[in-house]
Amino acid sequence: MKKLFQGAALAFFVAVLMLSPVLAEAAAKGFHEFVVFHTNDMHARMVKGDDNGNAVGLAEMSAAVRAGKAKNPDTLWLDAGDTLHGMPSINVSRGMNAVELLNESCMDAFTPGNHDFNYGSDQLEKLAKKMKPTVLSANVVRKGTGKRVFKDYKIYKFSDGLRVGVFGLTTPEAAYKTSPANVATIQFLNPVDTAREMVRELRPKCDVIVALMHMGLDASSEYTSERIAKEAPGIDLIVDGHSHTTLPEGLMVGDTMIVQTGWHEYKLGRVTITLEDGKITKKSAELLNAEGVAQLAPTPDANIKKTMDAIEKRNEKLFNEVVAHTERGLSGDREIVRQQEAELGNLCADAFRWRTGADIGIINGGGMRTDLPEGDVTRGDVMAIFPFGNTVQKKEITGAKVRAMLEHSVFGYPASFGGFLDVSGITFSFDPSMPAGHRVSDVKVGGEPLDDAKTYTIGATDFMFVGGDDYEMLKDLPTLGEFGTCEEIIADYLNQVGMKGIETGRIKVLNDVITSEASGSDEQQLDMAA
Repeated sequence: MKKLFQGAALAFFVAVLMLSPVLAEAAAKGFHEFVVFHTNDMHARMVKGDDNGNAVGLAEMSAAVRAGKAKNPDTLWLDAGDTLHGMPSINVSRGMNAVELLNESCMDAFTPGNHDFNYGSDQLEKLAKKMKPTVLSANVVRKGTGKRVFKDYKIYKFSDGLRVGVFGLTTPEAAYKTSPANVATIQFLNPVDTAREMVRELRPKCDVIVALMHMGLDASSEYTSERIAKEAPGIDLIVDGHSHTTLPEGLMVGDTMIVQTGWHEYKLGRVTITLEDGKITKKSAELLNAEGVAQLAPTPDANIKKTMDAIEKRNEKLFNEVVAHTERGLSGDREIVRQQEAELGNLCADAFRWRTGADIGIINGGGMRTDLPEGDVTRGDVMAIFPFGNTVQKKEITGAKVRAMLEHSVFGYPASFGGFLDVSGITFSFDPSMPAGHRVSDVKVGGEPLDDAKTYTIGATDFMFVGGDDYEMLKDLPTLGEFGTCEEIIADYLNQVGMKGIETGRIKVLNDVITSEASGSDEQQLDMAA
């Protein structure tokens, strides 16, 4: 009789739980592990072996995440942006090839980075509508109406009643860290204020709040993920990008953990959040290299591989066409072209001045994305160096603005800066021990001292002339002509002029200083214009 009563009581209790979702949910919230896989700043490096063999590969990462989800269904894959643009095989389709690949993956959500606007905001909206991963950004709005361009947040409900709210944020630096013309119809709201709004909205509804943002940790940025963690408390995890920072074990700022993988698909991030009775008790972060990814899933995602093969076949004929020949290879290494005069930059600046017939030619370090190979140069090679589809223009500029331009180029030296200029037709010295804005001296154009009152002509990319890399002094200059794309011009220059006279020596550094190490891991990479 006693056993019968106990059985009836147990049955009644189970029935009550089934009838009451709230009680059932409460009972489910015992010990629990929630996992976030994360990526950032792929820059379209989706094929295994991209970047001289360093990229893990999208097919490999997707297989690993699928294996993780099979083991623990309470798992998300979040990407922090700068994903849809960067490699010729992707750029030629204006990002659609990247969308095809991501749609075959098991990625859950994505937030746009500044370079995801490189095809223009209208094209990004079109791509977002075709993407299976949810595109999130709460602070991107239309000018005039203030209406959000993308979804602001999504709440993920897992089988045991756990609720995870994920909201997106995009760096306001996107206003000038893509071509400003690409974002002319939209604006970027204050990310701190937006984050506070999202926390107020999500905290009553969610056990865990994740901010998926392309914000970064650069000291030169006004808004960083660290600042948001401090000024918008209540975020449990920030999945970050933009500064290309490697955080092997994450970074704790108060109760908020910030994670980044570095860049270019070198690592896959994994965060494990432990909850007991609905409360977070532990957070741990790690980065998986190619070997670690293969341990989770030794066989790459077959559907992604199939889609990659189809894309490669479509692109093969176009990219394999030889368009030029070189006497020797030139380095486009990020830590060279963004920090010091480079032969590749001199070649490009010479080519721009040659094509436009201008007094001065310039190129920003961030405008060159990889090496120029020795020997035969294909269309794919030059598109990889210049992946942004920029055209070259000729404009008028005063000597005073030339001086301001050079000061801006070296204001942050020796920090890595995508706006560091290589020049043609002009030479100058600068002293990094002097205050920013007062570093440049001995400027000569065509061998003659710079005259601040004189008007000169200058050849550069359309990116520079709309204020890219914060070159405000180059905006609204009188236009004298618009020429071809960077890749067309460099191919023509190599064929008709060659590589004579590109040796360094146009920029002289006085009283050089030693670059201070970034805080944190030795692998940490901070960049002023990622």
